[in-house]
Formats: sequence, C-alpha cells, structure tokens
Amino acid sequence: MEAFEIIASVLGNLSRLSTADWAFEAQVMPHINAVTNHMQSQYSALSTTKIQDGACTLGNVFRRHGQYKQAMELYQRALAGYEKALGVDHPDTLTTVNNMASVFDSQGRYGKALGLYERALAGREKALGVDHPDTLTTVNNMAMVFYNQGQYEKALGLYGRALAGREKALGVDYPDTLTTVDNMALAFYRQGQYEKALGLYERALAGKEKALGVDHPDTLTTVDNMAWAFYKQRQYEKALGLYERALAGKEKALGVDHPGILTTVNNMAMVFRRQGKYEKALGLYERALAGREKALGVHHPDTLATVNNMAVVFDSQGQYEKALGLYERSLAGKEKALGVDHPDTLTTVSNMALVFDRQRQYEKALGLYERVLAGREKALGVDHPDTLTTVNNMAIVFHRQGQYEKALGLYERALAGREKALGIDHPYTQDTLRGLIYLHQSTGKIKQARSLQARLHAPKRPRN
Repeated sequence: MEAFEIIASVLGNLSRLSTADWAFEAQVMPHINAVTNHMQSQYSALSTTKIQDGACTLGNVFRRHGQYKQAMELYQRALAGYEKALGVDHPDTLTTVNNMASVFDSQGRYGKALGLYERALAGREKALGVDHPDTLTTVNNMAMVFYNQGQYEKALGLYGRALAGREKALGVDYPDTLTTVDNMALAFYRQGQYEKALGLYERALAGKEKALGVDHPDTLTTVDNMAWAFYKQRQYEKALGLYERALAGKEKALGVDHPGILTTVNNMAMVFRRQGKYEKALGLYERALAGREKALGVHHPDTLATVNNMAVVFDSQGQYEKALGLYERSLAGKEKALGVDHPDTLTTVSNMALVFDRQRQYEKALGLYERVLAGREKALGVDHPDTLTTVNNMAIVFHRQGQYEKALGLYERALAGREKALGIDHPYTQDTLRGLIYLHQSTGKIKQARSLQARLHAPKRPRN
C-alpha cells in the first residue's frame, strides 16, 4: 500500500509536457502496473482519501499513455470512494466523472462519454455555477464529442457557450479561452468554412504568442492546426512552413522524442506524401514510428496510426503487398487496443479496402467496406461525413463493376448526406457530384448529367 501511495505522489508532481517526465512514466510503467495490480487485488475493500486521489493520478497516467482499460478501472474505484465519502455532486467526484468521459471519448464510445459529461455538467452547474471554469471545461469537452460524431452545429453551439463564458470569466487571451477558439476553428474547417477557420486560428495564435510566448507548446499546437488546415486545402508549401516552425519550436521546448514532436513529424510526412515525395515521407514516418515505439510502445494508438500512414505511402507507390502487411499490423493492434468498431480501427479497414479496389479485387473491397459502413453507422451515425465517405467509395466500386443501380442509390445517398452536412460547395460533396454525373454519362442519361453539371463549383480533387 505504501508503494502505491509513493508512486502516485511522485507521478502527481510530473509535467504532462516534459519529455523527461513522459519518458520516466513510460520507463516505470511495468512497475506502475505491478503496484496498481497489487493494490487492486490485495486492498480492494479499502477506501481512503489517499487511495482515491492516487487512483485518479495513476488513471491520468494510464490515459495519457493510451492504456484505457487500466485508466477506467482506477477511475471507477476513485469514483466509488468519492461518491461514498464526499457525495455524488462534490467537485472531486465530478472531476473523476469528467475524466471517465474522456476515456470513453478516446475509445470512440461517444454515447457513454456524453452520458457522463451530462452528469458532470449538471453537477458542476449546480455546485459551481454555469460560468465556473470547471463547468465550461465540461461544456468544451461535450462539444468535442459532438465534433467527433460529425455533429458540427451542436459542437459549435457548445463551443460558443464555452467561449463566451471563458471570455467573461478568464479573459479573451487566457489559454483556456484560446483553446476553445482553436476547437471552433476545427469545426468550421470540417464544415468547409476555411476562411472562418483560419480567422479563428489567427486569433488563437496571436493570443497564445502574447500570453505564452512564440515557442510555448500550446502556441505551437495552434501552428500545427493552421498547418493542417493549409494541408487540407492543398497549400502544401504554407503547411510545410508552419510545420517546420512547430517542429523547431517543439524540439527546443520539449526535446526531439516527445510525443508532441512526433505528431508534427508524422503530419509533415503526410504533406510530402501528398506532394509525391515518397522517400521524404517515409524517412519522417520512420522517425515518428521509432520515436513512438520507444516513448509510447508498439501497441499505442498513435504508434499504430504511423504504421497506417506508412502503409498509405506504399499504397501510393503501388507496393500493395507492403501496404497490406502494414495495414494488417495496424489493424490487429487497433482491434486489440481500441476495439473492432472504433473509428480509427475502421479507418484502417477502409484503407485496406482501397488497396483491394486498386488491385481490382472488388469483392474483397466491398466486404471490407460493408464492415466499415456497419461500424461507422453504429458508432458515428448514418449521416456522419466518414460514414458518407464509405457510402461514396462503395458506389465507386459498384460503378466499376457495372452494377449501376446499386451505384446510383449509393451516390444519391452520399450526395444528399454530404450536401446537408457539408454544403454543396464542399470538395467532398463535389467529388460525389462528379461521380454521379459520370455514372449518368456512362448509362446514357445525358439530360440528368447536364442537370447536375450546373451544380459543379469546386476544383477537382482526388477521391477521399
């Protein structure tokens, strides 16, 4: 019991952003596991404030390192103790509820996450007030769940509330306020409202540079986000310039192997891949993979994301067997770490389907797409942009097979859903519109094709 209290005390004083502290956590993780397992098995009936506080601290460590099962077990123990000792609406109880919701969000279990966030929000509003910073943190977190589900209007509504409250309670340039500005920018970006997104990123960046400094990790997170927005608009040189700034600043502030740096390295590689600079991309992915395997472990979701991204490069080069080998590694790891229906798992399944499609193995591709579609409809909803991407991709395969009626139904579903969620001018909506026009042309329905052509606005882009 003493060992548990000591290690919880030591880890509670570490910095989440420090490379040395992060590496220390990873290094002693076997010891943390052993001490935690001993405490859970030998002292399961014991409930003290130190045990509850220690369980929360170690739960946070496990959550940071992607070990969600262990994190949830500790949070559940802490919650039971807090509820009994302090009451169901005590701030410490509600902080634990909020943290549990964060785990469910990370696992893609959005319904459970929202249920817990709603409890935390109701309790915090009652105990602390509607504009208390902790209340607004829960509002911000709920918005993130709706964002992950593709419900951008709901997300923006909650972000708007969090922003107004934080501006009033904390100030317009307070870091938490600017984090909400960052998050709103992401939602506008996903809606295809790029100018609004960039305007918010510019505000967040200017505020963070003033409040935190140009090389603070949170400032550089905004630089990363702006780079991502330019990347998605195919402004690759602007994206690379921002990623280079973020990388240099993070290496200086955090060290070369911190996971935050490796995210930037991974994202730079994505830009080079899009530019067709495959060797540069692979070099950066190899650095990101080696660093993540060392810092996070071979089964961590971020490590597996890099494995997935390397596979995309080999796929782009036409090296399909290498791509499939890496996808299989990524898939096996994600199924184990995240579950078979987690959105990240389904992304890898979708990527494998793309490879089989390119190899003209259409039945294999469709089998995988059907799995992805069922999983995304269940986890994200029938109108989520990612769900509609799968619908669109299935339409393409049926079109290639000459199954025009099936293709038509799927194109029409994808078009209606994308137009509603993203707008007619969004590049993804335009992609589906082109596919439907081509289908009508292929089947001699020239009048229908011409009617749709009047709605084409965006420049052509490759299939997403």
